[in-house]
Amino acid sequence: MKPLFTIHAGEYIVGEFIERNFRHTNVWIPAKDSGIDLLVSDSKNRNVVSLQVKFSRDFLATHMPAAFQKPLRACGWWSLDRRKIAKSRANYWVFVVTGFENRSTDFVIIKPMELLRRFNAIHGRSTRIQNYFWVTEKGRCWETRGLNRPEHFLIAEGRYASAIRDFSKFLNNWKPIKVLNK
Repeated sequence: MKPLFTIHAGEYIVGEFIERNFRHTNVWIPAKDSGIDLLVSDSKNRNVVSLQVKFSRDFLATHMPAAFQKPLRACGWWSLDRRKIAKSRANYWVFVVTGFENRSTDFVIIKPMELLRRFNAIHGRSTRIQNYFWVTEKGRCWETRGLNRPEHFLIAEGRYASAIRDFSKFLNNWKPIKVLNK
């Protein structure tokens, strides 16, 4: 069995957020590592959603020029294994994007096959995927790995456009959990 004290910060943040905002759900921690970090059930434990949680520290304050400090809320970085996404048994992957300077927490909630489809289009088919999610103060979310500096400024200015890199519709989209909250 996996002891409770080994859950990582991201799992804790997601579990606590769900318990605080969706009071008619139950959050469960699986006893072993099967690629699912949290289970969320309705109040009668009949319907369940499984979550794979990914956490990153904020790179905005430590790695980004001053020009990006105000228009961006947080910048996270993940190094992901394509095979784990492809074989994922979780219903959703949740990326926790925490902005320490701005004291913000955002979540990108996405089905693994949609995540893989987008990563294939953006990054090709390499085994390792380096992923940067940037969250703007205007509530937009972008995958920015591989973009050049002028494109970064367009994101900061709110003028960038790319359907495949735009993850805004997955940003703080808790519909899969709201369905359970009855």
